[in-house]
Amino acid sequence: MQKLLNNIKSCTICEPHLLLGARPVVIAHPESKIVIIGQAPGTKVHASGIPWDDASGKQLRKWLNVTNNQFYNPENFAIIPMGFCYPGKGKTGDLPPRPECAPKWHELLFNQLNKVELVLLIGMYAQNYYLGKSAKKTLTETVKNYNQYSPKFLPLPHPSPRNRFWLTKNPWFETNNIPVLQQLVKNIIKNG
Repeated sequence: MQKLLNNIKSCTICEPHLLLGARPVVIAHPESKIVIIGQAPGTKVHASGIPWDDASGKQLRKWLNVTNNQFYNPENFAIIPMGFCYPGKGKTGDLPPRPECAPKWHELLFNQLNKVELVLLIGMYAQNYYLGKSAKKTLTETVKNYNQYSPKFLPLPHPSPRNRFWLTKNPWFETNNIPVLQQLVKNIIKNG
Protein backbone atom coordinates (compact mmCIF):
# COMPACT_ATOMS: atom_id res chain seq x y z
CA MET A 1 0.00 0.00 0.00
CA GLN A 2 2.76 2.46 0.90
CA LYS A 3 4.42 2.00 -2.49
CA LEU A 4 1.09 2.72 -4.24
CA LEU A 5 0.50 5.84 -2.10
CA ASN A 6 4.02 7.04 -2.91
CA ASN A 7 3.35 6.49 -6.62
CA ILE A 8 0.11 8.49 -6.39
CA LYS A 9 1.75 11.30 -4.43
CA SER A 10 4.47 11.61 -7.05
CA CYS A 11 2.05 11.45 -10.01
CA THR A 12 2.31 14.30 -12.53
CA ILE A 13 0.13 12.86 -15.33
CA CYS A 14 -2.12 15.92 -15.52
CA GLU A 15 0.37 18.57 -14.40
CA PRO A 16 0.26 20.39 -17.78
CA HIS A 17 -3.42 21.17 -17.02
CA LEU A 18 -2.87 22.39 -13.44
CA LEU A 19 -2.10 26.08 -12.87
CA LEU A 20 -0.82 25.42 -9.34
CA GLY A 21 1.01 22.24 -10.34
CA ALA A 22 0.54 18.68 -9.17
CA ARG A 23 0.18 17.96 -5.45
CA PRO A 24 -1.83 14.75 -5.10
CA VAL A 25 -3.71 14.43 -1.81
CA VAL A 26 -4.78 10.96 -0.63
CA ILE A 27 -4.99 8.93 2.59
CA ALA A 28 -5.50 5.17 2.71
CA HIS A 29 -4.54 2.15 4.80
CA PRO A 30 -5.14 -1.58 4.25
CA GLU A 31 -7.38 -1.48 7.36
CA SER A 32 -9.52 1.52 6.22
CA LYS A 33 -13.18 0.81 6.95
CA ILE A 34 -14.86 3.81 5.32
CA VAL A 35 -13.82 5.37 2.02
CA ILE A 36 -14.63 9.01 1.34
CA ILE A 37 -14.70 9.83 -2.36
CA GLY A 38 -15.07 13.55 -2.88
CA GLN A 39 -14.34 15.79 -5.85
CA ALA A 40 -10.85 17.29 -5.70
CA PRO A 41 -8.81 19.37 -3.26
CA GLY A 42 -9.46 23.10 -3.07
CA THR A 43 -6.75 25.74 -2.78
CA LYS A 44 -6.47 25.47 1.02
CA VAL A 45 -6.01 21.69 0.84
CA HIS A 46 -3.58 22.11 -2.04
CA ALA A 47 -1.53 24.44 0.15
CA SER A 48 -1.62 22.26 3.29
CA GLY A 49 -1.60 18.82 1.69
CA ILE A 50 -4.18 17.72 4.28
CA PRO A 51 -7.47 16.44 2.80
CA TRP A 52 -10.67 18.19 3.89
CA ASP A 53 -8.60 20.80 5.77
CA ASP A 54 -11.12 23.55 5.10
CA ALA A 55 -14.68 24.67 5.84
CA SER A 56 -16.09 21.77 3.78
CA GLY A 57 -14.09 19.31 5.87
CA LYS A 58 -15.31 20.87 9.09
CA GLN A 59 -18.91 20.44 7.91
CA LEU A 60 -18.23 16.88 6.75
CA ARG A 61 -16.82 15.90 10.15
CA LYS A 62 -19.92 17.43 11.75
CA TRP A 63 -22.16 15.34 9.47
CA LEU A 64 -20.14 12.23 10.32
CA ASN A 65 -20.11 13.14 14.02
CA VAL A 66 -16.39 12.33 14.32
CA THR A 67 -13.41 14.08 15.86
CA ASN A 68 -10.42 15.24 13.83
CA ASN A 69 -8.43 12.33 15.31
CA GLN A 70 -11.06 9.80 14.22
CA PHE A 71 -11.36 11.40 10.78
CA TYR A 72 -7.64 11.48 10.05
CA ASN A 73 -7.03 7.96 11.37
CA PRO A 74 -6.49 6.06 8.09
CA GLU A 75 -7.68 2.83 9.71
CA ASN A 76 -11.09 4.54 10.01
CA PHE A 77 -11.22 6.62 6.81
CA ALA A 78 -9.51 6.36 3.45
CA ILE A 79 -9.79 9.68 1.63
CA ILE A 80 -9.68 9.15 -2.11
CA PRO A 81 -10.89 12.06 -4.25
CA MET A 82 -12.02 11.75 -7.86
CA GLY A 83 -9.16 14.12 -8.73
CA PHE A 84 -6.12 14.08 -6.45
CA CYS A 85 -4.91 17.59 -7.30
CA TYR A 86 -6.49 21.03 -7.25
CA PRO A 87 -8.00 21.37 -10.76
CA GLY A 88 -8.07 25.18 -10.94
CA LYS A 89 -10.70 27.89 -10.82
CA GLY A 90 -13.77 27.91 -13.05
CA LYS A 91 -16.46 30.53 -13.63
CA THR A 92 -18.64 29.54 -10.65
CA GLY A 93 -16.18 27.65 -8.44
CA ASP A 94 -13.44 25.12 -8.90
CA LEU A 95 -13.09 23.22 -12.17
CA PRO A 96 -14.24 19.59 -12.28
CA PRO A 97 -11.80 16.95 -11.05
CA ARG A 98 -9.27 15.93 -13.68
CA PRO A 99 -10.54 12.82 -15.51
CA GLU A 100 -7.19 10.99 -15.38
CA CYS A 101 -7.07 10.18 -11.66
CA ALA A 102 -9.98 7.85 -10.92
CA PRO A 103 -9.40 5.45 -13.86
CA LYS A 104 -5.65 5.34 -13.18
CA TRP A 105 -5.62 4.96 -9.38
CA HIS A 106 -8.98 4.05 -7.81
CA GLU A 107 -9.09 0.37 -8.73
CA LEU A 108 -5.48 -0.09 -7.60
CA LEU A 109 -6.35 1.47 -4.25
CA PHE A 110 -9.55 -0.54 -3.77
CA ASN A 111 -7.62 -3.73 -4.54
CA GLN A 112 -5.61 -3.08 -1.37
CA LEU A 113 -8.53 -1.96 0.81
CA ASN A 114 -9.86 -5.25 2.19
CA LYS A 115 -11.79 -4.00 5.23
CA VAL A 116 -14.08 -1.42 3.59
CA GLU A 117 -17.64 -1.47 4.91
CA LEU A 118 -18.93 1.80 3.46
CA VAL A 119 -18.09 4.15 0.59
CA LEU A 120 -19.30 7.74 0.90
CA LEU A 121 -19.88 9.31 -2.52
CA ILE A 122 -19.71 13.07 -2.13
CA GLY A 123 -21.06 15.04 -5.07
CA MET A 124 -22.18 14.17 -8.58
CA TYR A 125 -18.75 13.29 -9.99
CA ALA A 126 -18.26 10.47 -7.47
CA GLN A 127 -21.89 9.37 -7.67
CA ASN A 128 -21.95 9.22 -11.47
CA TYR A 129 -18.63 7.40 -11.62
CA TYR A 130 -19.49 4.74 -9.02
CA LEU A 131 -23.25 4.39 -9.39
CA GLY A 132 -23.28 4.61 -13.18
CA LYS A 133 -26.75 4.12 -14.63
CA SER A 134 -28.25 3.54 -11.18
CA ALA A 135 -27.54 7.18 -10.27
CA LYS A 136 -30.67 9.30 -10.57
CA LYS A 137 -31.01 12.26 -12.93
CA THR A 138 -30.07 14.75 -10.22
CA LEU A 139 -27.87 14.73 -7.15
CA THR A 140 -30.93 15.54 -5.05
CA GLU A 141 -32.77 12.43 -6.25
CA THR A 142 -29.70 10.25 -5.76
CA VAL A 143 -29.12 11.51 -2.21
CA LYS A 144 -32.83 11.23 -1.36
CA ASN A 145 -32.86 7.59 -2.52
CA TYR A 146 -29.67 6.69 -0.62
CA ASN A 147 -31.14 3.40 0.65
CA GLN A 148 -31.13 2.02 -2.91
CA TYR A 149 -27.32 1.99 -2.86
CA SER A 150 -26.77 0.44 0.56
CA PRO A 151 -25.02 -1.28 2.14
CA LYS A 152 -21.99 -0.45 -0.01
CA PHE A 153 -22.53 3.19 -1.01
CA LEU A 154 -24.00 6.26 0.64
CA PRO A 155 -24.37 9.32 -1.62
CA LEU A 156 -24.01 12.77 -0.05
CA PRO A 157 -24.12 16.35 -1.32
CA HIS A 158 -20.92 18.35 -1.07
CA PRO A 159 -20.52 19.88 2.41
CA SER A 160 -19.18 23.15 0.97
CA PRO A 161 -20.44 26.41 2.50
CA ARG A 162 -21.44 27.29 -1.09
CA ASN A 163 -24.01 24.49 -0.83
CA ARG A 164 -26.08 26.27 1.85
CA PHE A 165 -28.85 26.96 -0.65
CA TRP A 166 -29.20 23.24 -1.42
CA LEU A 167 -29.27 22.37 2.30
CA THR A 168 -31.89 25.06 3.00
CA LYS A 169 -34.01 23.86 0.06
CA ASN A 170 -33.73 20.19 1.13
CA PRO A 171 -34.20 20.08 4.92
CA TRP A 172 -35.03 16.35 4.72
CA PHE A 173 -31.29 15.68 4.22
CA GLU A 174 -30.33 16.74 7.74
CA THR A 175 -33.48 15.21 9.25
CA ASN A 176 -33.45 11.86 7.42
CA ASN A 177 -30.00 11.17 5.97
CA ILE A 178 -27.60 12.58 8.57
CA PRO A 179 -28.84 10.36 11.45
CA VAL A 180 -28.46 7.28 9.20
CA LEU A 181 -24.96 8.39 8.20
CA GLN A 182 -23.93 9.04 11.81
CA GLN A 183 -25.24 5.67 13.02
CA LEU A 184 -23.45 3.79 10.23
CA VAL A 185 -20.17 5.58 10.95
CA LYS A 186 -20.51 5.03 14.70
CA ASN A 187 -21.16 1.30 14.26
CA ILE A 188 -18.29 0.83 11.80
CA ILE A 189 -15.72 2.73 13.85
CA LYS A 190 -16.85 1.13 17.13
CA ASN A 191 -16.55 -2.36 15.68
CA GLY A 192 -13.12 -1.64 14.27
